[in-house]
Amino acid sequence: MRDTVTSLISNYDGAGRYLDRDAMESLKSYFTSGMDRVKVATMISANAAGIVRAAGTRLFEQVPELIRPGGNAYTTRRYAACLRDMDYYLRYSSYAMIAGNDDVLTERVLQGLRETYNSLGVPIAPTVIGIQIMKDMVKGMAADAGIENAAFIDQPFDYITREVSEVSI
Repeated sequence: MRDTVTSLISNYDGAGRYLDRDAMESLKSYFTSGMDRVKVATMISANAAGIVRAAGTRLFEQVPELIRPGGNAYTTRRYAACLRDMDYYLRYSSYAMIAGNDDVLTERVLQGLRETYNSLGVPIAPTVIGIQIMKDMVKGMAADAGIENAAFIDQPFDYITREVSEVSI
């Protein structure tokens, strides 16, 4: 698992180069947004259960066939599994936000996810919708907290949806 700093240094070291202006700007941007990243991760930690619950409610309002008989979230066990997965996406997105790097998502969430979802017949579109709902909720919380430049919130959520969306079920 890497963060922005170790990834940047590793890339420059591998090329045998000193850090240049672009590297310094990247580091400056990462450190400038550091406190906001911590604030957002703290908000997520303090409100995770509520975020997941509300996002699940919104998802099932948008895609009600999921909770109808025969739907992928029909039965208590499947419903709970859906919310559990949403919680995983939220938690690991908060880690990636702090790190400023998506490696943790690839290593801990996305490896094997495609195969698992394919084998279980989990529909991708509702998964993507749920992830985007959580992203929007977190961005709203950040805006309410006065965090003006919250673009860093998009990165992990969008990365997950891009990677999961490449699966054709």
